[in-house]
Amino acid sequence: MSRRLVWSVLVGAAAVGVAVSLVLTLVVGSGDDKDEPSVAASATPTSGVSQQSDPEPAPTEETVSPSVTGPELPAGYEEYEDAEGFRIAIPEGWSRSTVDSQFGIAVVNYRSADSERRLQVYQVAEESPDASFELYLSEATAKPDGFQQLSLQNLDDAGFTGSRLEYLADSIRGEPDIGTWHVYDERFVALDGNIYAIAAYGPDADGRDDELELLTTALDWFCPPIGSCDPASVD
Repeated sequence: MSRRLVWSVLVGAAAVGVAVSLVLTLVVGSGDDKDEPSVAASATPTSGVSQQSDPEPAPTEETVSPSVTGPELPAGYEEYEDAEGFRIAIPEGWSRSTVDSQFGIAVVNYRSADSERRLQVYQVAEESPDASFELYLSEATAKPDGFQQLSLQNLDDAGFTGSRLEYLADSIRGEPDIGTWHVYDERFVALDGNIYAIAAYGPDADGRDDELELLTTALDWFCPPIGSCDPASVD
């Protein structure tokens, strides 16, 4: 079953029992925040949603332990039940850290051992994915050094609401100097009616397919904190 079909079924079910407040004020980077959700009470986005404030709180880091439920995952990935309540699929052996947010769940970062690849998950404060990106791309929101937008796609389709931004950056705050960064940032309405962002980061030098795979695999397995999602499946 494709991710689009899963969302179509799940979002319809959620509408019956979930009254959603889309008064979202979250994570977009502000000031020197080049990439972490700066969670101000009113909104300031960055690579994903409104993001964390300066100075950045010290993240809590740990090694992730996989969950053992659900269908077969792509090679090299494991299903993970995060302490923030959501389910996701991440590459095996990655570490996890969090940053406090003033809106919704904490900002969760998963990183490869060399810190050259990252997957970020957080909750969006704006009223829609498109509104969140409009704010992020406006002059009111600080961007990473060398920010270059490659594309912005509206992905709304048969019960799924979301948009995806692709961009390059010379540097990402708090991350190693690897040359040009390549980023996919998707913001979408989940089963619980809330808006989340999942962003995949990696070096542009090795091609862009790996960030897309990282993003789409995470999205295919994502289930919000509301709880019961059907088992994920690969397209």
